[in-house]
Amino acid sequence: MRRFLFSQTSCSLLRRQRRPKDIPHRWFISSTSFSTAEYEDGDAFQNSPSKVKIFDRHLKRTQRQRDRAAWLLRPNDSFVHAVAENLVDRLEDCKKTFPTALCLGGSLQAVRQMLRGRGAIQKFIMMDTSYDMLKLCKSSQRDSDNENIETSYVVGDEEFLAIKESSVDLVISCLGLHWTNDLPGAMIQCKLALKPDGLFLAAILGGETLKELRIACTVAQMEREGGISPRVSPLAQVRDAGNLLTRAGFALPGVDVDEYVVRYNSALDLIEHLRAMGETNALLQRTNILKRETALATAAIYDSMFAAEDGTIPATFQVIYMTGWREHPSQQKSKRRGSATISFKDIQKQFGNGS
Repeated sequence: MRRFLFSQTSCSLLRRQRRPKDIPHRWFISSTSFSTAEYEDGDAFQNSPSKVKIFDRHLKRTQRQRDRAAWLLRPNDSFVHAVAENLVDRLEDCKKTFPTALCLGGSLQAVRQMLRGRGAIQKFIMMDTSYDMLKLCKSSQRDSDNENIETSYVVGDEEFLAIKESSVDLVISCLGLHWTNDLPGAMIQCKLALKPDGLFLAAILGGETLKELRIACTVAQMEREGGISPRVSPLAQVRDAGNLLTRAGFALPGVDVDEYVVRYNSALDLIEHLRAMGETNALLQRTNILKRETALATAAIYDSMFAAEDGTIPATFQVIYMTGWREHPSQQKSKRRGSATISFKDIQKQFGNGS
């Protein structure tokens, strides 16, 4: 596991300017599968096939989170760019090319900026539940080095993937899939969207993420309210990632983890950064009101327990990277169980154990 350290010295929020004119050969597609006109409650996304409801998907995509993040997005977020760079860098290890790629939710813009010709991508499909986030990505296309890539924008949900089966060579998701109610189901749909020998790349936040904030919130709520309520989302553990890839049916699964420590001037700066990333609380069982005294106590406890000598506070982000391939006859396969011709005991006797 690698460990990185970043410093966020400012909590200023930048509003990206919209590009006034249309960009040629780029378009928005709204899947009819998610048409809100078909639902009386106006939320087609909430009617996804997932039976277990942990997150409020409607809240996640609306003006309170993903849409808001489109306006608060920081153009030079060192943490988000580092995760996207580490994820996309895995394409350098592949000899094959990926003419058609699908990018799902999360840090769409950072992924596109980090491509820089990797994977020889010719057609790039960007999908997000937030129309405003896709509109921002479209308007900022002029700042990208990928002008030669045909880019399309699809308003869609990872929980109900509106992509034809066996139609893309690469599916990539950076910091988005951990908000799905049915993560195994979403990964199965990603595998079905891949062509044979297609590649799945994903980065999700792991269970050790924001451990300092969890502790501070728990202590503050116990002191001020006499009980606790969930303030930080449940996240997958490293040991679960490999099982998720296997359950989804991916061949040659691979999992590795990085830990990033970002330093902020205060706990309020951390919250502003989470809002800018669209990573604030979206639990269905959340408490909608956070008392002022509890919030102030959380910030004070955070500072007293974790502050460094220079006055900054750390926030840990554990990122789990997952790699998997759709099966193809050309891929290497493990031998069937019991087909070995030599045992490890024989190897140990031959080479000794060093004792």
